[in-house]
Amino acid sequence: MNRPTRHVLVVGNGMAGARLAEEIRHRDPDATRFALTVVGEEPHAAYNRVLLSTVVAGAITPRDTRLKPDGWWASRHIDVVTGVRVDRVDTAERTATLVAADGSERVVAWGELVLATGSTSFVPPTEGLQAGTPGTAAPLARGVVAFRTVDDCDRITRAAESASTAVVLGGGLLGLEAARGLLAHGIDVTIVHPQDYPMDRQLDADGGAVLSRVVQGIGARLVLGQFVTARHAATASEPAHVVLSDGSALPADLLVVAAGVRPRTDLAIAMGLVVARAVVVDDRLATSVPHVHAIGECAEHRGEVPGLVQPGWDQARVLADVLTGADPEATYEGTSVLTRLKAHDIDLASMGTVDVDVHDPGHEVLAFTDPSRGRYAKLVLRQDRLVGAILLGVGDAAGALTQLYDTGSVVPRDRLSLMLGRAITRPGAAEAVNLAEMPGTAVICRCNTVTKSAIVSAFRSGAGTVGAVAEATRATTGCGSCKGAVDGLCSWLRSSEPASSPAPTSSTPEPVPAAAALTEGAA
Repeated sequence: MNRPTRHVLVVGNGMAGARLAEEIRHRDPDATRFALTVVGEEPHAAYNRVLLSTVVAGAITPRDTRLKPDGWWASRHIDVVTGVRVDRVDTAERTATLVAADGSERVVAWGELVLATGSTSFVPPTEGLQAGTPGTAAPLARGVVAFRTVDDCDRITRAAESASTAVVLGGGLLGLEAARGLLAHGIDVTIVHPQDYPMDRQLDADGGAVLSRVVQGIGARLVLGQFVTARHAATASEPAHVVLSDGSALPADLLVVAAGVRPRTDLAIAMGLVVARAVVVDDRLATSVPHVHAIGECAEHRGEVPGLVQPGWDQARVLADVLTGADPEATYEGTSVLTRLKAHDIDLASMGTVDVDVHDPGHEVLAFTDPSRGRYAKLVLRQDRLVGAILLGVGDAAGALTQLYDTGSVVPRDRLSLMLGRAITRPGAAEAVNLAEMPGTAVICRCNTVTKSAIVSAFRSGAGTVGAVAEATRATTGCGSCKGAVDGLCSWLRSSEPASSPAPTSSTPEPVPAAAALTEGAA
């Protein structure tokens, strides 16, 4: 094998950094042009953070969250170094000093440096949360655990063995996932959230009210509009508890912090990069220093800092095109973010513009509310196109509506059909979005940015089932909401291209990596 001419060093072995390495190697499969090193502080190779609440619930093990099976990275000539931190970077000499847990150092030369350092849990400067001075880098106090990493899951499950009460600080996406996992251990769980309803950034007031009923219906207690002002450990005279802003107290053997995240920018600041809320990058994901780039939750693009997985993956694809020359003019234009909560007994999706009144003259708003059954749907249309939606408890419609949102297709005049999600799931119906007419560039799987053309290509190459398509393209292995669309696309291909359809005996896929299979099952 020829010696690679350029070395790409990726700092951060999370989902964005791992995806970048995978995308680069896809464009340089023989590793003849690019050497790849991915380094990270966590002692694990990349794993699927979407599955962490399932780990807390005990349904899967940490090992099941791996993005790739053992040996995958090495077989593709990707050097993954775990359990090390980048202590300093010399941008003039293009070197980085890595420090291992035992204090040993290693200097690595690089041609291109990519920061994919992600984010860390935000710990409010509340009395009793940290072992040292509140608001500093002091470790968390005993009985207080953040919810961010797979090691946090281990800490939470071990603490849950002896806890009877738990308080989750934060009613956002992570907070609800943590609460759902803890409920599986039979613990009395209370969620404390400072706003009037949970997930206030993704929902409107009506949707938030229905979600509140759903959360209470699965056994959690909700305390809204209040803060935790102090946390007190157990003493000989009283049990561990937290104090709320109204002066009342809640028992809390375990306190889980899920109050948001903050981008990791310490290394970028030390390097002298321009940093605002995160590391500032342009449309080519370049920072203010030549040959240094940033992607994922540590990057700020056009004033936006992503808090979900998909933007980082989209950025990884663009940066791989730029670095390898596969598309030297590639630019990142932003990602239309879809937030999806798919914990057990809670099925919620939110996308686009949702804070629009039903009587807004510039939009057409469709709403359906069924609080007693935990269902709420709100669709926001502009010029007969879906520009936003809240879908709670109506999972069958989510996949079809997501496709309409992604493609910008004209919605059917039958608005009831639209609300029920029949626009794509019944491709033969009048005015339905026809799978045959969808452009090849239409994104079917948002989580993995898998297009219609990629699925068609996989099908024609022998992937005749949803499982086989998942193995070939990664479609359905994120949140799972596209499974119906992928199944429908395969069915359409079988009926429209019978001569090229895979034979039944050849449609059985190779074993899917554990993380992918379990993601689909948990979705």
